Amino acid sequence: MTADPNTPLSGIPPSSLGVNVPSSDRTGSPATLQPVPEPEPVRQSGFTLWLYRITVLLFVFVCASAGVLLIIVPWTNNWTDNRLLLVYPGLREFVANGFVRGVCSGLGVLDIWIGFWEAVHYHEDKRT
Repeated sequence: MTADPNTPLSGIPPSSLGVNVPSSDRTGSPATLQPVPEPEPVRQSGFTLWLYRITVLLFVFVCASAGVLLIIVPWTNNWTDNRLLLVYPGLREFVANGFVRGVCSGLGVLDIWIGFWEAVHYHEDKRT
């Protein structure tokens, strides 16, 4: 079955296709469809720009700190010898497993990766 390009699409509103249809002509003829203009980029004030910069810096710092802790802490004695795990010996045995420690360290590496990826891909709109 082939579709005729001159027939309007039934059941799909033209606004969902990214086109503006004048209110006087709702037939959907191709000659009257106009593309929707893209909005102008919003210019940031100095305060919001610095707030965004500080937020990104704090995000990178928190990701890096949490990542380093998740890499190092599972391999120390504090990981298994704490008050919470002394009460639950089954949980202590599970947490002391090398696989669980490796997963936590892997999450730490992933956390560091996300933080530095955000720092490297940070960009601002150029001021005019």
